[in-house]
Amino acid sequence: MSSPVWHAFTQHGLNEEIPLIARAQGATLYGADGREWIDAISSWWVITHGHCEPRIQAAIRAQTDQLDQLIFAGWTHEPAETLARALVDITPAGLEHVFFSDSGSTSVEVALKMALGYWLHRGEPRHRILVLEHGYHGDTIGAMSVGARGVYNRAYEPLLFDVGTIPFPAVGHEQASLDALEAACRADAKPAAFIVEPLVLGAGGMLFYGAETLARMRAICAAHGILFIADEVMTGWGRTGTLLACDQAGIAPDILCLSKGLTGGALPLAVTLATPAIFDAHLSDDRARMFFHSSSYTANPVACAAANANIAIWRDEPVAERVTALAAMQAERLARIDGRGRIAAKRQMGTITAMEYAVAEGNYLSALGPKLTAFFRDRGLLLRAMGNTVYVLPPYCISPAELDRVYDAIEEAAERVG
Repeated sequence: MSSPVWHAFTQHGLNEEIPLIARAQGATLYGADGREWIDAISSWWVITHGHCEPRIQAAIRAQTDQLDQLIFAGWTHEPAETLARALVDITPAGLEHVFFSDSGSTSVEVALKMALGYWLHRGEPRHRILVLEHGYHGDTIGAMSVGARGVYNRAYEPLLFDVGTIPFPAVGHEQASLDALEAACRADAKPAAFIVEPLVLGAGGMLFYGAETLARMRAICAAHGILFIADEVMTGWGRTGTLLACDQAGIAPDILCLSKGLTGGALPLAVTLATPAIFDAHLSDDRARMFFHSSSYTANPVACAAANANIAIWRDEPVAERVTALAAMQAERLARIDGRGRIAAKRQMGTITAMEYAVAEGNYLSALGPKLTAFFRDRGLLLRAMGNTVYVLPPYCISPAELDRVYDAIEEAAERVG
């Protein structure tokens, strides 16, 4: 009997193999049939310290014996209070209020609603959102609306709202992007906010841009009174080489979205941090001005306990040094890649590397993508190609020998997959 499961981002009509995973440890996935795979993409960018990290697992077990779930509308619990204080301490100055949700996409929905509510309650309603070309922020309606239009959301176009798109600041084109942002901020109909993925556009193809450009974008928005939203769902927790990508630019956004590595990848949890000005715009004795957003599992105590354990690991252990060491290993392996001309546009940002396989049609639906993914799977690797783009985004515990296997297979694929 075939499985009734409808998998995410999977075309079941292709009848591709879907391995059954029984357990995981560190950077390794163990199949129910005895096979093993190196998780070279952190199971969709969430696992930071490694699968089943002992301190995080212990925190989860302890919390399940104390409090499993609690309504978070007008009630609270210590794991959430502790986590909120810790997040305020480690994120850029000025982000003093923490709103909990349950996924990266919903953290973006929260950010957009905060921005619109802020302007409404100030008595100058603004509705236009500026976005960065090729961006991706999730698969709920608001998140899709502020992401790139294309294959991801073509079927849902009637549901999406219009946005203003700023050209991606590719190398050599940074000033054109900044000029476009300046012009959009000066428009007669003032935008409410500008949302970006700092330094790395993930699902858009692992596209990188510089910290100086990010800092100048922030400065332009500040000069014109436009809210700046940093979506660090993927880029946070060390992926770009620092705890947050914003740290490299020395900026503090008005609104910050975090998820994925927030719990070390163990459980779903997200937060949206905001400045006092945004919180205060909703503060009133008028109940109609409250912030109207929630989900049933907002600030789940078990997930918050996992996040607290993750932050304790960052505080107590040399995680920053592990990130630096992994970035160096990635750079050394990437430099070795030859691919005999079939691999181009090699690039790196912190612990993330990416490259393109030369094909006639290079996009998400390139026929090469499924072939590459299957090739890597057959060689004991979880590498999920985005069309003809292959990237390596491993947990920080991956060993040099495991990285060698990953890059050897990437180079072999250049010879064998076409």
